[in-house]
Amino acid sequence: MTAPRTFKFLNRQGQLDAIGWDGEQREKLWRYNQHYFDDLNAVDAETRRAWHLALIDDWIARNPPGQGTGWEPYPLSLRVVNWVKWALSGGELSPVALHSLAIQARWLTRRLEVHLLGNHLFANAKALLFAGLFFEGKEADRWRKTALEILAREIPEQFLVDGGQFELSTMYHALAMEDALDMINVVACYEGTMPTEDCEQVRSWLTPRLPAMRHWLMTMCHPDGEIGLFNDAAFGIAPAVTELEAYFARCVLDTPALSFKKIEGLDASGYLRLTYGPAVALLDVARIGPDYLPGHAHADTLSFELSVGAQRVLVNSGTSCYGISTERLRQRGTAAHNTVVINGEDSSEVWGGFRVARRAYPIGLCIREVAGAATEVSCTHNGYTRLPGKPVHHRIWRMDESGLTVTDYVEGPHRIAEARFHFHPAIQLKARQPDVTNGTATLPDGTELTWLIEEGQARLERSSWHPRFGEVESNFCLVVKLVNGRSGLRFSWLPSKAIAPNF
Repeated sequence: MTAPRTFKFLNRQGQLDAIGWDGEQREKLWRYNQHYFDDLNAVDAETRRAWHLALIDDWIARNPPGQGTGWEPYPLSLRVVNWVKWALSGGELSPVALHSLAIQARWLTRRLEVHLLGNHLFANAKALLFAGLFFEGKEADRWRKTALEILAREIPEQFLVDGGQFELSTMYHALAMEDALDMINVVACYEGTMPTEDCEQVRSWLTPRLPAMRHWLMTMCHPDGEIGLFNDAAFGIAPAVTELEAYFARCVLDTPALSFKKIEGLDASGYLRLTYGPAVALLDVARIGPDYLPGHAHADTLSFELSVGAQRVLVNSGTSCYGISTERLRQRGTAAHNTVVINGEDSSEVWGGFRVARRAYPIGLCIREVAGAATEVSCTHNGYTRLPGKPVHHRIWRMDESGLTVTDYVEGPHRIAEARFHFHPAIQLKARQPDVTNGTATLPDGTELTWLIEEGQARLERSSWHPRFGEVESNFCLVVKLVNGRSGLRFSWLPSKAIAPNF
């Protein structure tokens, strides 16, 4: 909230008196955010206490039970949790607000999102756990029992053995980690009043998984301290990684420091982190997500992101919008990621905003160390075998102290194949024209990288990066056309000013 009746969501401002609680001037996700009430528990929320009291009263008056976006199960679930958190941390819910909160929990029990599953059903269960603890009586006990039944099924399903959230989105993983910490926290709040067996169940399900969840999150972060952008992911939706680290330390005793080996594999999820010299590469050798729940998937199989020092160098598209639009499809498409496009098609058929038809599966992952001085990762995917000629994309990454080589080859007849490498907007590029066979990428701190096309034909194109919802940043994409089915690209990094200019 930026004023008593003014919000800024998804980097777009809106005034309640002009838009209302369900104004069509804003897209569905923006309207969802109105109904979450996240600001009740945001930084310095206590300074906006009077705003919040008035906003709760206004919401109750203008959103009768069952009417409008705010009564859909997902925003309702998040709002229930936020109202309870606020009340437990010093906010005062009026008798009218308490009555409304109980009605919301009752409404939710009859509209659980079992048809959507995933993070939606998990949010429903979390809300019923909070409400079932906050209120007393037989009905509250039933809410809590329903929550525990859902969690008993969904925690083993949604939390993989390597700690990852099963939709394989870094952003949704961070949200799932917050959910887990919240539930550990609320159980601690009700120690002694909640049945002991219920407390122990929640702890036994979540506490052993939290260290792996933390390790997964940190493994999938760049040295700048924020998440890599794989599948639906953007900054500013989940809590910042530093905030989650601090929350973890408050909820879990004896939090150890984390360190990373040169090769960190998240085997159940299918991601890899390579660290050599000043560089970190995050590799996507994963499935796009659960076969029955691909709503947040991108066609990004065998993509990767690269940082040198604290600066991101190669980036995937990110996510700036949901819903059904050509821009949403473009951001989910293969060409918006650092991987290979064959015949102008996507490696997985993304459609309809949150749908996937035929999809890519990674095959034959192989990781080997080369003479102790480099790591070579090779993998294949079959996403293009639906095309004429049934082409198959093979990729090899070879990383050492001074650089990264990416080799692509396509097996099988095809019309055209291109490898795409999207630079971060802060990177300044210089290249020999017109074929950009080699060039220099200068980081903001003066560090210089060079690239050399070892096989293939290259060009530079304008593209865009979307690190947050509602944001578009212009950048460049180095496009390498495979020749005779092959391309090879070497990125090299050296200290600042160590490379003599060749332009």
